[in-house]
Amino acid sequence: MPNTKIDAVELTRQLIRFETVNPVNPEKDCVEYVGNLLAENGFDISYHDFAPGRTNLIARIGGSATCPPICFTGHLDTVPLGHTEWSMAPFGADIADGKLYGRGSSDMKSGVAAFVAAVIEIASDLATGPGVVLLITAGEETGCEGAAYIAGLGDVIGKAGAIVVAEPTSNYPYVGHKGALWMKAVTDGVTAHGSMPELGVNAIYKASRAITKLEDYDFNVARHPVMGPATLNVGTVDGGINVNSVPNRAEIGIDVRTIPGQDNDVILKQLASYLGDEVTLTPTVNLEPVWTSPEHPWMQSVFEVVAPLHDDPIVNKTAAYFTDASIFTRAYDFAPTVILGPGEAAMAHQTDEFCYVSRIEEAVGIYRTLAENWNNQ
Repeated sequence: MPNTKIDAVELTRQLIRFETVNPVNPEKDCVEYVGNLLAENGFDISYHDFAPGRTNLIARIGGSATCPPICFTGHLDTVPLGHTEWSMAPFGADIADGKLYGRGSSDMKSGVAAFVAAVIEIASDLATGPGVVLLITAGEETGCEGAAYIAGLGDVIGKAGAIVVAEPTSNYPYVGHKGALWMKAVTDGVTAHGSMPELGVNAIYKASRAITKLEDYDFNVARHPVMGPATLNVGTVDGGINVNSVPNRAEIGIDVRTIPGQDNDVILKQLASYLGDEVTLTPTVNLEPVWTSPEHPWMQSVFEVVAPLHDDPIVNKTAAYFTDASIFTRAYDFAPTVILGPGEAAMAHQTDEFCYVSRIEEAVGIYRTLAENWNNQ
């Protein structure tokens, strides 16, 4: 089969026009659009739903008994539009002044479109070597649900020797990101009339004591030389039903970001002990940090590919956000992992989100080179 040239910018526009707002609009139609395109160009594809309409795609081409494929991965769900009115149609995929606008343009339909276009362009070559595996997921924005689902299906995702996560980095190679441990902390009390608080137990007071303790919490771990320190933030507080009642329940939302060397499960136990019996802690998102040494030979080869595209020498950077790599890096036996995509991280989740058209075109070349280099080793 002759190779096909795909316009990655136009493909990005098509993907933006699918409304895939998590969790309101299922990803199924958008994912199947990509799957059909890959199938038409010689890829073996399979779909895996973790809930009705919440579709993940695994696509493969090539294969070798001596070398595993390279993996490209990205998600097709987006966050909601927010409360601020957009000046551009959020699903119109309009282009103005070199910018492609729309929800998901940077985070991260441009990245998916770019690696899909790149591997289709060299599909016949990839078919005769180690090849590639593409993991295109649903449900990333709410805690990597799709990635966790397919990684838990045994051998379904197969093997990979290196991973490229096409999240927004302005085509700059990031060598990892912090982990995320989100928790719900619940305090219980006894309700009573607000005029007789001595007859009740105020759950909000318990929660406030917990918050004060959390403000002073010390992880007692050295800061990471690239990622910086582990952090803790109380992001939400909810309690009480009406002002003239003693509340019998309060809930705190806690966001911990962890660094390499920490274990999320250990931190959960430490925090539970620190807060004591007044608080019940339940994890809602539990994703470990991702880190590949910048000195790893494959990471050095990635730096060499992207260095000519940047004015200054490549320095070690990590992403502020978490990605599906928290799942897939471990599923692939800690394969070296780079976060590298055309989107603008500063535009993720923003009103009037956009991606530079030139970055998308640039990313196609980067991904094609990475796939070719892996295939020719």
